[in-house]
Amino acid sequence: MPIASPSHSSMLCRRRFGQLAMGAVVACAGGVGRASAQGSTAIRFALDRRFDALAAPFLAAQDKGYFGAEGLDVVIEPGNGARAMLQRIAAGAQDAGFGDINALVRFRDENPGADLKAVMIIHDRPGYALIGRKSRGVTTAPASLEGRKLGTASIDASFAQWPLFKNLNKIDDSKIKIETIGLPVREPMLASGEIDALFAFGPSTAVSLRARGVPGEDIVLMEMADHGLVLYGSAVIVSGKLIASKPDAVRGLVRAVMRGTRDAVVNPGACAQLVLRRNESAQIEVERDKLTAVVERNILTSYVRAHGLGGIDRERWAQALDQLALAGSFRDKARAGDAFTDAYLPPAGERMF
Repeated sequence: MPIASPSHSSMLCRRRFGQLAMGAVVACAGGVGRASAQGSTAIRFALDRRFDALAAPFLAAQDKGYFGAEGLDVVIEPGNGARAMLQRIAAGAQDAGFGDINALVRFRDENPGADLKAVMIIHDRPGYALIGRKSRGVTTAPASLEGRKLGTASIDASFAQWPLFKNLNKIDDSKIKIETIGLPVREPMLASGEIDALFAFGPSTAVSLRARGVPGEDIVLMEMADHGLVLYGSAVIVSGKLIASKPDAVRGLVRAVMRGTRDAVVNPGACAQLVLRRNESAQIEVERDKLTAVVERNILTSYVRAHGLGGIDRERWAQALDQLALAGSFRDKARAGDAFTDAYLPPAGERMF
């Protein structure tokens, strides 16, 4: 779909979320709720990307003292792709992280000794997408990619789903040129017309392109979830060692992230400020609009509104595993598919938005 420029009417209504249950806060930037002492359980938490708007729920939980209130001392570190994040947790360099759950499914299948688990879904709707330009012949129809030049980073989670996406939509990839490029140059290359479309996390990348001067009416967001993919997106992932040795810490981690997510929903502008404290190249308006788009499109889905944040629908999960198998068979589908547990989530009533 073509992406229009942001307006105040498209921003989340703060009043709408003012009655969020369980003490949701309006501002992220202050010290309200900060624990008076450091948590006693140290947790090394890895992101799968640099500090940007997608990390806001975790940054809010850290800066507002929600981790400390749960007896946790959490250190958050940026990363470079889901695969690297999973490897760090499996190797014991990190205890938990945030990243693509489908990468976790594959990782479990390829590494029988690794017992990492997702304990909380953050992106009920995945951000896998191709972002193109109407002026370069790209439309919302997947067939419009034929004859085009696409750019991708080798670690991009959206590109990892390309085999499935092209098969579901009967795309002839022999008519497509795909160029592997670095993360920093993807958006500039699309903005300058060197490529026709790119693989990326859709909603936030569309915002970044507008900030680079690409007209909103020329941006086409082709979200894979609109074209057959039923997969889930990113989740909180923890090591089997942490689950076995400190299950209460895992529960506390999830509760704190839930609180941080509420803050991000209620006031994306204030939570975007937390990104700027850690990423000097970030711009407040861009990060705010990214976070707003991600909340609207990836976090607060109709399923989450009806059932609460963090869990899965078992029927959809089974369908997702079947889809992943279409792109590459599993060595042990049952073990690969045992990548999520809801055992550490708060009761459903505490997860409603």
